[in-house]
Amino acid sequence: MSTVTGGCLFTAVHCCVMPSSLSSTSKLKLQPTPTPTLRFAVSGQISTETTPSKTETTTTNLNGNGRFKKKREEEAETEGKKEKQNPYVSEIEKNEIEFTSSRKGLDAYFEGSRNFIKSDGGPPRWFSPLECGSRLDNSPLLLFLPGIDGVGLGLCKHHHTLGRQVGKIDAMYAFNYLIKFNEPGLVKLVERTVRSENYHSPKRPIYLVGESLGACLALAVAARNPDINLSLVLSNPATSFEESPLQPLISFLEIIPVEHQLSLSYILSLMTGDSLRMVMDNAAKGIPLHQIIGGLSKDVIAMSSHLNDLAALLPRETLLWKLQMLRPASEFANSRLGAVKAQTLVLSSGKDQFLPSEEEGQRLFRALPKCENRKFNDSGHFLFLEDGIDLATIIKGSAAFYRRGMYHDYVSDYVPPTPSELKMLYESNRLFLLATSSVMLSTLEDGKVVKGLAGIPSDGPVLFVGYHMLRGRELAPMITQLLLERNILLRGLAHPLVFMRKKKEGRLPPLSDFDPLRVMGAVPVSGTNLFKLLSAKAHVLLYPGGAREAVHRKGEQYKLFWPEHSEFVRTAARFGAKIVPFGVVGEDDFGEVIFDYDDQMKFPCLREDIRRYTEEEGIKVRAQISGELGNEDMHYPWILPKLPGRFYYYFGKPIETEGRELELRDKDTAQELYLQIKSEVEKNLAFLKEKRESDPYRNVVARLAYQAMHGFTSEVPTFEI
Repeated sequence: MSTVTGGCLFTAVHCCVMPSSLSSTSKLKLQPTPTPTLRFAVSGQISTETTPSKTETTTTNLNGNGRFKKKREEEAETEGKKEKQNPYVSEIEKNEIEFTSSRKGLDAYFEGSRNFIKSDGGPPRWFSPLECGSRLDNSPLLLFLPGIDGVGLGLCKHHHTLGRQVGKIDAMYAFNYLIKFNEPGLVKLVERTVRSENYHSPKRPIYLVGESLGACLALAVAARNPDINLSLVLSNPATSFEESPLQPLISFLEIIPVEHQLSLSYILSLMTGDSLRMVMDNAAKGIPLHQIIGGLSKDVIAMSSHLNDLAALLPRETLLWKLQMLRPASEFANSRLGAVKAQTLVLSSGKDQFLPSEEEGQRLFRALPKCENRKFNDSGHFLFLEDGIDLATIIKGSAAFYRRGMYHDYVSDYVPPTPSELKMLYESNRLFLLATSSVMLSTLEDGKVVKGLAGIPSDGPVLFVGYHMLRGRELAPMITQLLLERNILLRGLAHPLVFMRKKKEGRLPPLSDFDPLRVMGAVPVSGTNLFKLLSAKAHVLLYPGGAREAVHRKGEQYKLFWPEHSEFVRTAARFGAKIVPFGVVGEDDFGEVIFDYDDQMKFPCLREDIRRYTEEEGIKVRAQISGELGNEDMHYPWILPKLPGRFYYYFGKPIETEGRELELRDKDTAQELYLQIKSEVEKNLAFLKEKRESDPYRNVVARLAYQAMHGFTSEVPTFEI
């Protein structure tokens, strides 16, 4: 049976306590419980007497991979026992409501920091959190460069997902610099490690994740090493320090020592995040008001208890020299931006009180040649410590950003979504899924039509071919239900504008709007990607009608705009793929196109907008097709909403191609099968349009009345098959 599982995103995550060699595997807890225990593999000199007894430390070599073999075998055995369970169902069925709190990330951060606070000093060095788990072959290396705190625990909430649950990271190390060290010296130390790792594994990507000051270090290293296979993730980079409201603090610390406690209180307040946002998040989740108030009270008490930890971590002299290091680090990085060739992802917080990060993200987006920008409008400076931020998901969702070789491969580099990522998608679409109340029918091998998805083949390769509803509204219910009911991940062939743009800035939606599609497995539509997916025995979704079908004109609902060629049939036959024709109806019960492409082209200003949209799009999917079927002009039809109806899906009997490869090499035979598939889709659409007329719960009001009597989690009946 085709199941979806997650691997290791990076071999290990290395955080900065700077050394001459790095540690190999890491482990830490994703969402720490009240008093988390952090375990590290440390590279460099850390005396054992400075390590708390409940913290495990192991000195390892970066390339070592046999130290934790026994533990990995135990983990593999545990995973094998869970293989038959559907982790997505378990996650969705959890009814617990998580309380949004700034305390979780800070508790883990300060708990781990005490280990380094008690340290006797020592040079900057790397350490590897052991919670990152076992690695997969040919995985990239991740090096974390912290901000002015210098501890290297800024990713403490992300170690588990980065290293074990979500992806395939070969190693993760963090940099730690608690003693006085100048910025050029830090750049050289990081650079030495980067060059050493590149020398041993020149094709393996190295991810530099820099926070604030660490982002400046990452940019400097990338600028000095343009030929090394680097990718940068910059969180609220301090390249904008000249505009920082924190600059006056340096003058106060130089002349008024008593201001140190006030400065720490200010920094701690920045670390806690936006209290109003947390209140709104908790209220939206339905948490009672008295629980919200009680939770905030506990947060205030916990925050005050961390003030002493912060004072021990950043004594006045330490805080002063680290703040003083920001200006030259910022200037150094800015002066070398033109030399940065590495692929870069900037994470910008909209409520950063430490730096003007939102504006800086846009500046770097324009200045760097291979740069994407992700905005977090309600987040503060310490982005990685906040609830709701998952670095692994951000990396996976960014276009062509996660890779395990010199170049990104949409198939081999893909990491399936975790249960928590599906839950996030599910929650963001919950109201829409409730409103559509989708009815799904499938066909068994004997031709019997049944409710549910029992007729969908478990083993790939499988190619789903069907009708593309207006603006692709059918996608979320279909992808979600296949994962929940059958644990099948549907890899969609999507329009290239989901992945790239001809122009960096324009009027099309930003690439970040499509991050969820990429997390769920969408790839750019092309013959090559279809070939790779089918060869990997995937379940693949193809819309022959493409964008022309999804943004159709008035009165064109349920009309197919398929090209005349039949290439996908022969590709499917080459791998013996089963082809599942399907239809979906219901768009006309949710909205009506009232101002379409033909109407817009009559107005010069709108015609010019369409021309600009189309120029930004860049790649033409149907460049070889002439006439109306080849029309790819980008436009947005105006839709008049309706009182929600219901979505109906009908998956026809799978069509076998196994053993027919030689037969289907003949163009005429392949064309016959192509027309048969198209006819099946049209029959499915006609069947659903007819049967929905007899559904007593087609209207949302009728469904709500039913659920009010039987419970809002109850399944609403539909027509008889």
